[in-house]
Amino acid sequence: MATKKRSSTAATVDRERRDIMFDNLNFAAAEAYKLLRTNLVFSTGEKSCRIIGVTSSMRGEGKSTTSANISYTIAQSGKRVLLIDADMRLPTAHTKVGVKAAPGLSNLLAGLSQEKSTIQVSPYYENWYILAAGDIPPNPSELLGSQRMEALLKSLSEIFDYIVIDLPPVDIVADALVISPWTDGLIVVVRQNYTSRNALDECMYQIRKIDAKFLGFVMTDVSTEKSGYGRYGKYGKYGKYGKYKKYGYDYGYGYDTADGETNGKKSDAFIKATGASSLTQSKSEKKETEQKQ
Repeated sequence: MATKKRSSTAATVDRERRDIMFDNLNFAAAEAYKLLRTNLVFSTGEKSCRIIGVTSSMRGEGKSTTSANISYTIAQSGKRVLLIDADMRLPTAHTKVGVKAAPGLSNLLAGLSQEKSTIQVSPYYENWYILAAGDIPPNPSELLGSQRMEALLKSLSEIFDYIVIDLPPVDIVADALVISPWTDGLIVVVRQNYTSRNALDECMYQIRKIDAKFLGFVMTDVSTEKSGYGRYGKYGKYGKYGKYKKYGYDYGYGYDTADGETNGKKSDAFIKATGASSLTQSKSEKKETEQKQ
């Protein structure tokens, strides 16, 4: 399918994030996303439609930006792509891409809208579509775990080559976990110098507990100044949860935690949480161990 780029972008795109998204990505970031796109092709197998969930352990790690950039990069290759904003408690996809906030997913799942009126063409590519979160519902987890959601994904799979779903953080709500059985795998976004070891341990424990397919980590806000690759970023493998890819890319936007304060647990949280040591346990694992004893 030929890819036609649209000539203008919507004025509602979040201007503060423009330098870390889409055509404004630096060379290292753009190449990292292309590498991620290639690895997704190989890791999800031969399917008519691949459904990828993108989540994180905590708020502020860059999962929504990553979801948008991943779907954008896939659309660049000519594939027909749908980005779904399933973070219905704190939706942001519409501001990043520049589309209407509603009607969207919540309206569709509640039976208040039809697919034709909720799925929007992005301002960037004619083969890249957006399903915004819609009006904020009182019961996001119930909607995402419903049979209607399962049926919707099956229906959309017949139309698109890829579906990328922006999911809430695993450690905060159960939304990402209830939808995971209908995906081909989950990507966990980890922000350097921000993500805590305990939060990541808990996130991976929850993913393993429900036996969800884990595709790997995407590491954001990577510092490449001391790397031999310079601005090209750095790539590696870590072993605690298997040989999963880590993709480094560098951007400078600062996020806050849910309470508005910068997280104080710094640099090596990702490496420690995914390293060879098996001595650490999440709070849930410790609780289960104590109950068995």
